[in-house]
Amino acid sequence: MMTDKKISVVVICYNDGGSVDEMYRRVTGAMGQITPNWELVYVNDASPDNAYDKLAALAGRDKRVVVITHTRNFGGQNAYTSGLEYCSGKAAITLDGDIQDPPEMFPQLVEKWLQGYDIVYGERVEREGSLVRKFFYNLFYKLFAKLSYIKMPLHASDFALLDRKAIDALNSMPEQGRFIRGMRSWTGYKSTGIPYKRLERFSGQTNLTFLGNVRWAKIGIFSFSYAPLEWISYLAGIVTALAALAILFYVILSFFLPPPRGFMTLLIAILFLGSVQLLALSIIGEYIARIFEEVKNRPKFFRREILNDYRGWMSKETKTEK
Repeated sequence: MMTDKKISVVVICYNDGGSVDEMYRRVTGAMGQITPNWELVYVNDASPDNAYDKLAALAGRDKRVVVITHTRNFGGQNAYTSGLEYCSGKAAITLDGDIQDPPEMFPQLVEKWLQGYDIVYGERVEREGSLVRKFFYNLFYKLFAKLSYIKMPLHASDFALLDRKAIDALNSMPEQGRFIRGMRSWTGYKSTGIPYKRLERFSGQTNLTFLGNVRWAKIGIFSFSYAPLEWISYLAGIVTALAALAILFYVILSFFLPPPRGFMTLLIAILFLGSVQLLALSIIGEYIARIFEEVKNRPKFFRREILNDYRGWMSKETKTEK
């Protein structure tokens, strides 16, 4: 299967210096089966290891390799956005730099694209790693599927092929809190998945802690669900009903027995109502925090350097900064 259409491969890099050469070797091998017209856009999201030196050497050897380096770490979703804004292919394949997503699947992704699918995503039906991590990942995806107002494939990953019109659609979305998997589904373009097993990292340590994963999960849920806000109204209704029943019970009881006395009765009522109010405020606060980020409308990233910048973007950005 060969095509003359240009295909971009967008790889994000953070703590993935040990995987750069192996990624290049495997991407080159996979793209050689697909098209002679391709580019590799590597987004170095201020990786703290030796990734920049390896990427610079790679870009010096192969002009098809574009290396975008950010001024600081802006996060994986913004790194993907940076690469998708720059790439010029008729389609782009996105994947992490740790080689957990196998480049050997590129021909399958492209085959589905040539059949007419605008988005072809990797579907992680199995993953290597600890049972605890697997449990929480599965819990998030099931929770997201229940809460979200869009239908997102249950185990879809960031590893995907996007047609140019899907790329342009994502690039047109201005939001700061980006959850690309949800944004892909929101576009409504024709999509399909290819099941695969996600491997352990080729080298290095993951930079995602448990709390980091929780923050990432909150971005997905609060960006694509109104359900938590609806829960507040449901909870308020339940508490109001319980309070009405309690008042009625106390009034009836006062005709026959003296009402319950003591500090504990009052304390329990105050703690219960206070907990409900704090829960409601915390949910509202999550949405307000996201509104706060959106209305500032800051750039999603800044680029320090672009190696093999055939589009001349860096010189334009530098002139703009001056």
